[in-house]
Amino acid sequence: ELVGDAAPIYVVTEEILQATVGFDLHRGVVAAVSRPPERDASELLAGARRVVVIERLSDLENLGALFRNARGLGADAVLLDPETPDPLHRRSVRVSLGHVLRVPFARLKDWPKDLRTQLGGWTLVALTPRGKVDIDRVDRSGRLAFLLGAEGPGLTEWALAAAQVRARIPMAGGVDSLNVATAAALALYATREG
Repeated sequence: ELVGDAAPIYVVTEEILQATVGFDLHRGVVAAVSRPPERDASELLAGARRVVVIERLSDLENLGALFRNARGLGADAVLLDPETPDPLHRRSVRVSLGHVLRVPFARLKDWPKDLRTQLGGWTLVALTPRGKVDIDRVDRSGRLAFLLGAEGPGLTEWALAAAQVRARIPMAGGVDSLNVATAAALALYATREG
């Protein structure tokens, strides 16, 4: 059955949906869209004040949650290193509740050199449990780029060396780190303007 006029919407039985998708899709919705063209980092940074920069994040659900938090807490863009997977993967889109489609993102291709060339004039804040300053003490008056690494290994020495500030999120004893999406949310919240 064809429904709607702006874009075709098909309503089918569960059996047809499962045969089309290849697995049991518990929400019952499938979409096919044209992929937007890749964005250029310098274009996204032109009017931005707060961005999140991701290095070697591999978990698609964490990536989706990070985009949801970025949208909810006002990040202007997300920049990805060459190793972070595609945020438009279905798992990332699902976990982000579609916000990955609303937060502009670009890939920094010459990593880590692009941290200095693309983000010159920005304060690069590396989030690390070994940070020297608490995140709520970071000067929030300028343009801030929060560097976050994969859970487990964290940021590489290259990324840490590029940062002007190494910040930590104070935590209770016995906990060595937070989920990367949670850490991004706390950093954006703690340094919000106004």
